[in-house]
Order: sequence, then C-alpha cells, then structure tokens
Amino acid sequence: MNFNTPKDLAYTALKKALNSYSLLSEETWNELVNITTYTCINKNEYTCQTNELPTYFSFVSSGLLRSYIVDEKGNEYNKNFFEENSFPGSMVALLTNKPSNFAIQALESSCLINIDFKLYRELLLKYEDLKLFQIYYLESNWLIHKDAREVSIVQQDANERYEEFLENFPRLETRLPQYHIASHLGITPTQLSRIRKNII
Repeated sequence: MNFNTPKDLAYTALKKALNSYSLLSEETWNELVNITTYTCINKNEYTCQTNELPTYFSFVSSGLLRSYIVDEKGNEYNKNFFEENSFPGSMVALLTNKPSNFAIQALESSCLINIDFKLYRELLLKYEDLKLFQIYYLESNWLIHKDAREVSIVQQDANERYEEFLENFPRLETRLPQYHIASHLGITPTQLSRIRKNII
C-alpha cells in the first residue's frame, strides 16, 4: 500500500500538528478523520466568502491562504496569512452561526483538509484529549497572537511591525507580493519598499 500520496501526507501532517498541542488517542484521531474531507483548490479560489455562512474550518497541508476584509470604499485589508500546518477558518462566524465578516482566499494552489465544525464540536464534548488540543491551540494562536497583533498595530511603528512580521512569518516574505504584506501591516506598498531598502 502506498502511504505517500498527497492525501496521505496531508493527514500525517494534520495528526502531527494536532499532537504538537495535545496527544490524541487513536480512537479520537479516527473519529476526527471521519468528519473531514480532503480537497485541493486553485490560486484565487475561496474557502469562505464575505457574508457567507461557513460550515467548516480547514488545515493547510500545502499552499498559502489569506483572510481579508473589504471596507466601504473597496479597499482590502489582510487580516491573517495561513501557510502549511495552520488552521484557517471564520471561527467567530462558525461559533455564532452568523455570516462571515471576511473572506478566505488561496494565494497559491493549496491542498486542505476541511473539518466539519458542527461535528467537531460534538467530538469536543466526547473526547478530553481533543478538548485539550482546542484549549492549547486557542491560547497560543488566538489569545496570545491576537493580543500581540493588537499591541503592535497601536504601539509599534511600521519598521517594527515589518521586522516582527519577518520574525513571525520567515518563509512568507518571498512568497507574498509586497502589496499583500503592506496591507497586513497597515501601510502602503511604497512605504514598505522604503522600509525594505533601509533594512537591506
């Protein structure tokens, strides 16, 4: 049997990512796999559109996605980037069962494991080890990261925000167009170009 197909490798990566937060039993893992689907999408395709009611969140086995919002003038603001081993999803919309305030778009051709949110919540009530994963993941990636992001926007200048971006996402500087990075930092592409020249 061949265990090296892209799908097999994706599930191996998912299991490793989950276990890095809390070790899951084989029973929990098998139940989780049963509520997932493996899919690949092309660059510029969406996993969630603005004002859409989402039903799942994802795991990125390969590729790169962004979440972004659009203001009343049509300007886009990149909220987050999701590279390999991350979990993109409109979590507030899923938790409140309301339409998403932002869109999630593939910036590269990407392969994902989609996890049914309603069934995932049922598994959280059933399995303590999965519940621990949820707690540790939220603490690390939502509470701590979100707090740091909000502080940086208010207290740091553009140079400091760019340096922090490079520290947090060392592989993305070469994978993203400058305008996407600038949008994430809350500056213009021209400002970012000047910052990069000063650093170099």
